[in-house]
Amino acid sequence: MERTAIGNELVSSLRAVLASSRSATTTTTSDWKQALPVLTGSMVTLRELKLSDATSLLSMLSTEEVARFISPPPTTVEGFERFIAWTHRERAAGNYACFAVVPHGMDTAIGIFQVRQLEPGFGTAEWGFAMGSGFWGTGMFMDGARMVIDFAFDTIQTHRLEARAAVLNGRGNGALRKIGAMQEGILRKSFLRNGEYIDQALWTILDEDWKAQRVIWGVSVH
Repeated sequence: MERTAIGNELVSSLRAVLASSRSATTTTTSDWKQALPVLTGSMVTLRELKLSDATSLLSMLSTEEVARFISPPPTTVEGFERFIAWTHRERAAGNYACFAVVPHGMDTAIGIFQVRQLEPGFGTAEWGFAMGSGFWGTGMFMDGARMVIDFAFDTIQTHRLEARAAVLNGRGNGALRKIGAMQEGILRKSFLRNGEYIDQALWTILDEDWKAQRVIWGVSVH
């Protein structure tokens, strides 16, 4: 689970969702290495994973349609509990952040967003995402993705944010394109899945590009 390819569908209207969700977003700030901030959008809340999320994450992320383009998730509740404990240790060490995706009106996670450093200090970082298929196409990805990218650039001061998606993953690549990422190339045979190496597309977002997009969309920049 350390590297999770993005593989979910976005809603069609990027600009409208960004503007409306930005106005509805609230943030509880903190030293993220001590505890992740709580990020609240128009549809979902992002918060630190809890051990009690293990059962729901097993149900949401272990299906074939979700798991086929990501690193194999744990196969038991106990496995997810160990993963959650690992995320806390890595966050405390300043290497990694993993947010639970919790729809408004629910208490448990239906997916995760991850950000990990690729160089010390998060100058370059990688983000990934997985969500239960029953929530695809609802707009929850866009709501959460915007907040995670803001967190990466504004809170942990990332300069370059990378994502990798299997070339065969049409939804994942479409999602990255819609959110404004730029495809820089193909990483040949770079991802081992079910005993086979497959190609991945490399997508990037730079901090200055993200801030420029927020100005164009009429969104205030910190």
